[in-house]
Amino acid sequence: MNRRDLIKAFAAMAPLTVAGRVWAAPSTDARLLVVFLRGAYDAANVLVPVSSDFYYHSRPTLGIARPDVGNPNAALSLTSEWGLHPALRDSVFPLWGKREIAFVPFAGTSDDLTRSHFETQDTIELGQSAGRARDYRSGFMSRLAGELTRVKPIAFTDQLPLIFRGKTQIPNNSINNVGKPGVDDRQAQLIRQMYAQSNLAASVSEGFQVRDDVYRSISQEMMAANRGAVSPRGFELSARRIGRLMREQFNLGFVDVGGWDTHVNQGAANGYLADRLGELGRALAGFSEEVGPAAWRDTVVVVISEFGRTFRENGDRGTDHGHGSVYWVLGGGINGGRILGQQIKVEQATLFQNRDYPVLTDYRAMFAGLFARMYGLDAPALQRIFAGVHPAELGLV
Repeated sequence: MNRRDLIKAFAAMAPLTVAGRVWAAPSTDARLLVVFLRGAYDAANVLVPVSSDFYYHSRPTLGIARPDVGNPNAALSLTSEWGLHPALRDSVFPLWGKREIAFVPFAGTSDDLTRSHFETQDTIELGQSAGRARDYRSGFMSRLAGELTRVKPIAFTDQLPLIFRGKTQIPNNSINNVGKPGVDDRQAQLIRQMYAQSNLAASVSEGFQVRDDVYRSISQEMMAANRGAVSPRGFELSARRIGRLMREQFNLGFVDVGGWDTHVNQGAANGYLADRLGELGRALAGFSEEVGPAAWRDTVVVVISEFGRTFRENGDRGTDHGHGSVYWVLGGGINGGRILGQQIKVEQATLFQNRDYPVLTDYRAMFAGLFARMYGLDAPALQRIFAGVHPAELGLV
């Protein structure tokens, strides 16, 4: 029996029961969207280790308060160990209640320790060992497409990303509708004029000067780290269009979202990171709504980033380049409402090099296990996608 016939046979099998829920066999109509957060988002303030006193000691200004139903700025309770950033209350948190999202903490690249945006983004997109010579003509989603039947891939990017480079011609379609800043220069000048005759004039002027200084200090690095990726606001505006396209035309997609390199004034429950998370959450919720209930059951969305950020906040009330991250997996048919993968207690002794989350689930192993369950790929096929990698069975689908 060849692979095409095998997949058809799997699809015809009766549903399986796992942990009290009914799961269909691998679907030939499965949709996969990979969302890459370029710039390394602060995972520890999204999936918050609320049981860790060390977390609150390490983040005196950035820490998200422990769950408290009377506090709108507190973390949303997921488990006794973990909470969710409150900016995701109305978008992602309802998916947790429906068991349509899972989180994989301590995830990332086990063999890339550079903490370089560019090096690690390349490592992840290629899906090749960081210790060997790389083939920049072969991204792992391109290799996945080569193993599938009836595949219709697309990159929602300005240029074809590394992850989709390969033997097959794959289209790309830009969604780079970058949102405008909250207050532009003209509006800032009007605000200065409004307060010019008041005792707040100096404070207002100083506030805008600080804003401009911060922007100049970080914008060059952040823009480079983004590599032309759409802004979170741009993704929010375009996510429904992506949903329609993946419902009607495409079943294997990639989009990158920039703006996550938060060295300065990151904010906690409110502020820069919270605003970006709000936009990202609304984008993902809008995507799921636009795909529609029927297609959503066969859709998996994986949210990743090149690495996490330092566990301790820095002197500029931000965080610096780290190592381990947290991956999100969403979909109408996933085994969600759980925190998955190997985990450890969050304390100083368990930090990687006394500064970062460690990597306990390698990204290639996670994707390999996911591909095996989604598409029914066998061991030789998985080895052609991720050479030398043993798939991790996390029970995602």
